[in-house]
Amino acid sequence: MSGDNNQHIDRRSLLQTVGAVGALVGLGGITSATPGREPGPKKDELIVGVDPDVSDIEAAVEPKIPSNANIVHTNETLGYAAVEIADQASIQAKESVKRTVLDADEVSYSEDNVTYEAIEAEPQELESDGETATPLYTPNDPDFGSQYAPQQVNAPDAWDTTLGDSDVTISIVDQGVQYDHPDLAENMDNSVSNGGSDFVDDNGDPYPASASENHGTHVAGIAAGGTDNGTGHAGISNCSLLSARALGGEGGGSLSDIADAVQWSADQGADIINMSLGGGGATDLMREACEYAASQGTLVIAAAGNDYGSSVSYPAAYDNVIAVSSLDKGETLSDFSNVGPEIELAAPGGNVLSSIPWDDYDTFSGTSMASPVVAGVAGLTLSAWPSLSNDQLREHLKQTAVDVGLSASEQGSGRVDAGNAVTTEPGTSPDPDPDPDPEPGECGDEVNTANEDGELSGGWGGNPSDTYTYQLQTADPCSATVSLEGPAGADFDLYMTLDGRTPSTYDYDERSADQDANETIELDLTGSEEFGILVTRYSGSGSYSLTIDERGR
Repeated sequence: MSGDNNQHIDRRSLLQTVGAVGALVGLGGITSATPGREPGPKKDELIVGVDPDVSDIEAAVEPKIPSNANIVHTNETLGYAAVEIADQASIQAKESVKRTVLDADEVSYSEDNVTYEAIEAEPQELESDGETATPLYTPNDPDFGSQYAPQQVNAPDAWDTTLGDSDVTISIVDQGVQYDHPDLAENMDNSVSNGGSDFVDDNGDPYPASASENHGTHVAGIAAGGTDNGTGHAGISNCSLLSARALGGEGGGSLSDIADAVQWSADQGADIINMSLGGGGATDLMREACEYAASQGTLVIAAAGNDYGSSVSYPAAYDNVIAVSSLDKGETLSDFSNVGPEIELAAPGGNVLSSIPWDDYDTFSGTSMASPVVAGVAGLTLSAWPSLSNDQLREHLKQTAVDVGLSASEQGSGRVDAGNAVTTEPGTSPDPDPDPDPEPGECGDEVNTANEDGELSGGWGGNPSDTYTYQLQTADPCSATVSLEGPAGADFDLYMTLDGRTPSTYDYDERSADQDANETIELDLTGSEEFGILVTRYSGSGSYSLTIDERGR
């Protein structure tokens, strides 16, 4: 890793000292935590929500809590109190307190102060398929050629119009962001001290506690790392970044800290909030925090989760949050991505290159990486179309997404597309079809030819054979010719299935078995076929050539 850790500690201390006066500006409705309250997960606390018309939260809650409990934190905007229960003897005792406070007329809900985790990202080795593309806009970032995520979502097409407006703000509710990272510093929101606030240690400085606290910096760099700045990688946008540190160094954070961070971000005027976290389940407080952000005009985006086969995690599963699944470089569903009906968009999340502490870069995988790609595209879109409301922005992203052939539970409306979103006027289709009912073409207007060479020889092991599969390639398949050309004096036969199963000499849909090594099968196609092919030797031996001529309209 590059950089000098001591220098970063000195720099952080200087920034913290200079900004100390303004660090707590904008924390409307949030009271400071009781001194000594531990950062991160708070498993010994309950969240008690009160009715919207309650003016004094402590007065409403305190009479209903036992002597071994005390109120350690309140949030007037979201209307809740965090109650710490000392010396919990059992789960039953905690449940008893939850039931007791619900007896108060002004209390609307009571729930555990559950823990949410960063949607864990593991370092991956960046792979290359050796192919390069020439985008419309090529930034001068030296590591751009090692990236694929901006290219996959067609960010270069969008960059021809906008790199992202600094007036558009993306808040990263996550671990702390290294706000003086050379690829992030210029995009940090200067309207608040240190580019954000800390809800974990309550000290106003959202800087990472150590190099291992890298998740937030990586996520921030994906959404809005400096693009075309001659440094490191290219983020999706050059929008402004806010850092709302709600997860500690181990990756966990309490429900109350995250909810406070969401509310604070919305009150700061964040246009977009990204939450690459989950695992705490459905809670009233998190739902209310997301609803509050939406009511303030903020678009909330979250990672679907990394437990493949599991349902979409919260907060992504809430109705007012865009749930994002993960794609790999080939636009297939990542083998870790959660799926479900809540998925609205898909984005690259496997092997994504971005910034990490200290002044370094690495590739991580996870829906944690896919979510800020969507946040960055949302930032570009709002930069191009600033009059869009958060609901209109959400719909526009879905309308301009690209179907990559996955089910709706895997991709939602499709893979997010920055080029389409930025260049398409809201309310119109990105690729309007001038003729919705075109006349069909002639069979043979499109031809795809595939060849395969092989060799069959005789012996005591019976009749040798080779098997192949072929998937249709033309847009509107209509017919095909499958031909076998073998050696003179030999007798080779050709067998086929049309549903992809492996054919045999007794299980097939079509065959050609003349008394030589040259065979031909002619087929009419509906477009649903997948060929299974068997080339077998009856007598003789030698090399052969198998050819498929597929014709489309």
